[in-house]
Amino acid sequence: MGLLTGETLGPLAVAVAVFLLLVDLLHRRQRWAPRYPPGPMPLPGLGNLLQVDSLDRRCSFTQLRHRFGDVFSLQLAWTPVVVLNGLVAIREALVYRSEDTSDRPPVPMFQHLGCGPQAEGVIFARYGRAWREQRRFCVSTLRNFGMGKKSLEQWVTEEASCLCAAFADQAGRPFSPNALLNKAVSNVIASLTFGRRFEYNDPRYLKILDVMEEVEKEHSGFLTQVLNAIPVLLHIPGVVAKVFPGHRAFMALLDELVAEHRMTRDPAQPPRDLTDAFLDEVEKAKGNPESSFSDENLRLVVSDLFTAGMVTTSTTLAWALLLMILHPDVQRRVQQEIDEVIGQARRPEMGDQAHMPFTMAVVHEVQRFGDIIPLGAPHMTSRDTEVQGFLIPKGTTLITNLSSVLKDETVWKNPFCFYPEHFLDAQGHFVKQEAFMPFSAGRRSCLGEPLARMELFLFFTCLLQRFSFSVPAGQPRPSDHGVFGPIVNPSPYQLCATPR
Repeated sequence: MGLLTGETLGPLAVAVAVFLLLVDLLHRRQRWAPRYPPGPMPLPGLGNLLQVDSLDRRCSFTQLRHRFGDVFSLQLAWTPVVVLNGLVAIREALVYRSEDTSDRPPVPMFQHLGCGPQAEGVIFARYGRAWREQRRFCVSTLRNFGMGKKSLEQWVTEEASCLCAAFADQAGRPFSPNALLNKAVSNVIASLTFGRRFEYNDPRYLKILDVMEEVEKEHSGFLTQVLNAIPVLLHIPGVVAKVFPGHRAFMALLDELVAEHRMTRDPAQPPRDLTDAFLDEVEKAKGNPESSFSDENLRLVVSDLFTAGMVTTSTTLAWALLLMILHPDVQRRVQQEIDEVIGQARRPEMGDQAHMPFTMAVVHEVQRFGDIIPLGAPHMTSRDTEVQGFLIPKGTTLITNLSSVLKDETVWKNPFCFYPEHFLDAQGHFVKQEAFMPFSAGRRSCLGEPLARMELFLFFTCLLQRFSFSVPAGQPRPSDHGVFGPIVNPSPYQLCATPR
């Protein structure tokens, strides 16, 4: 075949351009359907990618909401997306139409990192039999191993004592609490998944935490968003290995822990933890091709629980301590309530919540103000559905702007300020607000919500029972603006922990 000449190259380029334009029009054809949500005009190929700030999509969505309303559409490359804003629209979609909106969109990146039809984990699993099987297993197994029971409460308070000892070791010097909070919270989920806790200086434990931090950076990067939006790029040789080394290293570390369990498992004894229970289910499922219990899925389920169980709670506690040093008056009121209800002699208990309305209000306000998962996990429609009168076709990705609920100016008196009185009535009684949904809602709401609530209350009250926290002398007052990503972390800060 001869080389392309100038005479043939021009028509070929035009033909390719026309073909790509037709493909692009084919992917956006649903925009012209009757009652499809309004949205900004997409560019050929890129869609609305350039109109959404990858570093702070929450801000972009707020601006688009002002233009197009609570339900608007986007085209991210060739992926149709509908963004839901406000309590009414989100509750209608996730609660009243949960059967239509509980699916997850395929994440091309995950498919190149070990996910498959029978191995999807639980958080990002497609809505169907396998997800229901794993969700049911996780909820019942975690409950059996103490979630919501006195036994787990004792684990958490024991770990809180270890955390307080680590804080005391700082001897009043300025330090960042994040690493210690990560160690304490991850030890709780390690107790449930692996039946053990790690010493804070354990080299393998430190490696796991370092790699988890690397994974969070990988998943929040701009390149990851581009690869998911244009998945053909993932087929370029070496791209996955180069972009996601942390993810692969983390899974290898979890594989080591699972392998140790497999070697030490005594089938004659009751399961020691969730991993043992899963291994038992794998044995029962042998020969059943329909079962989601497999060695491949075990590593993904454990990964989901370990990462979700650590990152969200430790980040919320980091927000809590930051807000205490920024609002010393609130800190003193919490400590006064702790002294009156619990005192200094005994450890806090979950039963104390009923007698500590101000502390409960503060914990809830930390979650509302911190707003650490502002856009939730993506959903996808499994069939045509309606939300607020708009028709949303099957296969459309849904983004739930939870921040629009937690910071709704029509619901909260001071939505952009830290204000515990949002959760107190005129008599000072704790009141849970309908617009409080940091754990999302509906069938895909966070399965670890009971555990997270227990950890937040017990860790927070134990720390404030033992210490007073302050901005280090000579350091500027830290910012209360978060660093946007899949998880919104507080801006880096240091504090001093003074024994009470």
